[in-house]
Amino acid sequence: MKSLTPAQRRRLFWELMRRFSTASAADLADRWAWLEAAHVVGQQQFALHWASHTAMLRFALQTRDFGEAVGQVLRLALVPPGHLLQRLPDGNTGRATVSALAPMPVDARLSRLIRQAAAVAVPPSPPCF
Repeated sequence: MKSLTPAQRRRLFWELMRRFSTASAADLADRWAWLEAAHVVGQQQFALHWASHTAMLRFALQTRDFGEAVGQVLRLALVPPGHLLQRLPDGNTGRATVSALAPMPVDARLSRLIRQAAAVAVPPSPPCF
């Protein structure tokens, strides 16, 4: 994931967000997984990181998950200092159910979603000669 250019990262992030918005409204777990995958991809770029937490806050409010909503407000408050201090925990899903400061391995499900979206959003690298 670190090998993505900023432009590739943006395209992949917005493809993950598109898949979140078009996922079945009945499957909350799938929709959260798309948002988590977008957070993992976007957290190294301020605008994408902010957008992922804003989307998580909106979704938490839509689904009346007020504990998650409070957690997202707190995470939004941490985004600017996290970027200024360059203290962003790799792999963190961004949910209120995990520590905002803990790096974590990207689980298999999120890796699969990221690969699916990357197949569409990130053009293959040109061959090196």
